[in-house]
Amino acid sequence: MTDSPNTNEKIQKLRELIKDIDIGMLTTIDDDGSLRSRPMSTNSYVDDDSNLWFFIYGSSHKVTEVEQHERVNVSFSDPHKQEYVSVSGKGELVRDRNKIQELWKPELQAWFPKGLDEPDIALLKVNVEKAEYWDAPSGFVAHAIGLVKGITTGEKPSVGENEKLNLS
Repeated sequence: MTDSPNTNEKIQKLRELIKDIDIGMLTTIDDDGSLRSRPMSTNSYVDDDSNLWFFIYGSSHKVTEVEQHERVNVSFSDPHKQEYVSVSGKGELVRDRNKIQELWKPELQAWFPKGLDEPDIALLKVNVEKAEYWDAPSGFVAHAIGLVKGITTGEKPSVGENEKLNLS
């Protein structure tokens, strides 16, 4: 990956989109090869390398899935703003207590009643390798104008910004 100013701007845009949307659908591969997705929160945090961190129970089935098939995908969607993100990479179980404490937020107490004293608390780190995002003008008027323009000019209507990033 090149570190051009344009690429850095695209990566920053990716990070901001993920932070703003927060809840993503984490997809893993189950024992039988089928895909399983579940909602997960980034707690509005994406690290400087654009990796994602999710609080989990270390003994959960998703950990078993990641240990057997490390490839994962996380998709984010905010239809009201017409913002969509898909990232793929490798999942990794992290039990580093310092990192857990660093990323802890009080609202996580709802899922981890013992808080930082929860013995099975862990993090799932998604080492993002590839990402794609779509950021279209939001609102009915913007979509209507794009559609009318497409119909009258015969050109494909603008769907906004679409970028593919290779982060590995």
